[in-house]
Amino acid sequence: MAKISHQELLDAGVHFGHLRRKWNPKMLPYIFAEKKGIHIIDLNRTIDKLDEAAAAVKAMAKAGKKILFVATKKQAKEVVKEAATRVNMPYVTDRWLGGMLTNFPTIRKSVKKMQSIEKMLADGTLESVTKKEKLVLSREKEKMERVLGGIAAMNRAPSAVFLVDITHEHIALKEAQRLNINTFGIVDTNSDPTKVDFAIPGNDDASKSIYILTNFIADAIAEGLAERATDGKDEAEEEDSNADNFERVAGLEDGGDGKKEGGRGRGRSGSGGGSGRSRIGGGTGNRGGAGAPKR
Repeated sequence: MAKISHQELLDAGVHFGHLRRKWNPKMLPYIFAEKKGIHIIDLNRTIDKLDEAAAAVKAMAKAGKKILFVATKKQAKEVVKEAATRVNMPYVTDRWLGGMLTNFPTIRKSVKKMQSIEKMLADGTLESVTKKEKLVLSREKEKMERVLGGIAAMNRAPSAVFLVDITHEHIALKEAQRLNINTFGIVDTNSDPTKVDFAIPGNDDASKSIYILTNFIADAIAEGLAERATDGKDEAEEEDSNADNFERVAGLEDGGDGKKEGGRGRGRSGSGGGSGRSRIGGGTGNRGGAGAPKR
């Protein structure tokens, strides 16, 4: 896994926290100093926590689990959407619908409705309806696409949720906690890091900071997926090799049985011939005895 340097984090402004009067005392272990009334985040702790979170998501991705990316802040939407799409993970960037995790079956119904409308618009089923009705359906589909498009391929609740600004995404965080789903989050100095399983201390307002931290997590997921694909190929090759070995062993056993069968066949034939000769000899002897003159 690639390492991230202090300079990269400094250039992205990851170390800038909030004003002192807005801080959360539970962030004290992650604060390096205070400068002009603004808290400075300790980048050593950021790197440690980032590596810890990256190792966890990599293991999850390698195991085939899904990580849901959540970021509805304006400066984070596009960054998170691109990162999640790159590693084929679900995402929510428009707005969080209440019950998106705790009432997942209902959300799935809405997704199916969206997909049904999309299919009808594509295959020409709505050609017979009026333009107004088609326009209404098109607008409804676009609205649902913005909210549900990122989770359309998510058939079950995710194994983990990655949040940008856990204070802003408090509803998503509560739903994940209620379902005992693993939580990862970028945590600024105004948030409580104990609310998430993997807290990454950093600036959650600057787009550059969000970009570098989110993409580091996405890169870890990509590595996990690559290892999963490699392991799958290795297992397939091992199965093919085992099948070939089995066929060769089976062929040798069949050949050996054939030889054994042939040997048994010769043995039976020989014994049969011997019996025939003995019977013929015996018969001849008896006949010879019967035909000899008596003295």
